[in-house]
Amino acid sequence: MNWANRLTVARLFFTFIFVVALSSHWAYGKTAGLVLFLLAGITDYADGKIARHFSMITDFGKLMDPLVDKIMIAAAFICLVPLGAIPAWVVIVVISREFLITGLRMLALSKGEILPAESMGKHKTTWQIITVIFFLGVLSIRELRHLGPLPANWYCSYAWSYAGVTLIICVLGFTLYSGFGYLWKNRVLLRTE
Repeated sequence: MNWANRLTVARLFFTFIFVVALSSHWAYGKTAGLVLFLLAGITDYADGKIARHFSMITDFGKLMDPLVDKIMIAAAFICLVPLGAIPAWVVIVVISREFLITGLRMLALSKGEILPAESMGKHKTTWQIITVIFFLGVLSIRELRHLGPLPANWYCSYAWSYAGVTLIICVLGFTLYSGFGYLWKNRVLLRTE
């Protein structure tokens, strides 16, 4: 297993610890979740750069990198629902898109093809990561306010309400657009014979 693939596996490990931290009642669980999610995001960026730069692109990486991205995003979005950050219906749309695309990839694999991630899907993932980091950042600020001069609670509430809604709309737009585009481009795989 090359270094790019090891980073993909490390991202999966960080995601599991992230879920534990965010679901816990630890004093600084939200802040720990933010740090772990950032580490997972860094490995996502690094594994792609390493794979392309050192010609380490493998079938394992083509399949597992987008799959681990989906697990990471789905875990983060699901964990943010009970915290009041993201409505459950938005998470259902996001996860449904991910399952549909994964199903399409599995169908392609059964026909001897591998469908790599596309640029619009990467933009979608970027906006999803930004949204998760935003909400985790606000939760972390609320958690750490007693340690020093951090923004007042009203500021966090304002950012949560307005910037958060804007980010959710962006995520929905990119999720739907990239999903329908990917399905349309690969519609030949859906034809029954």
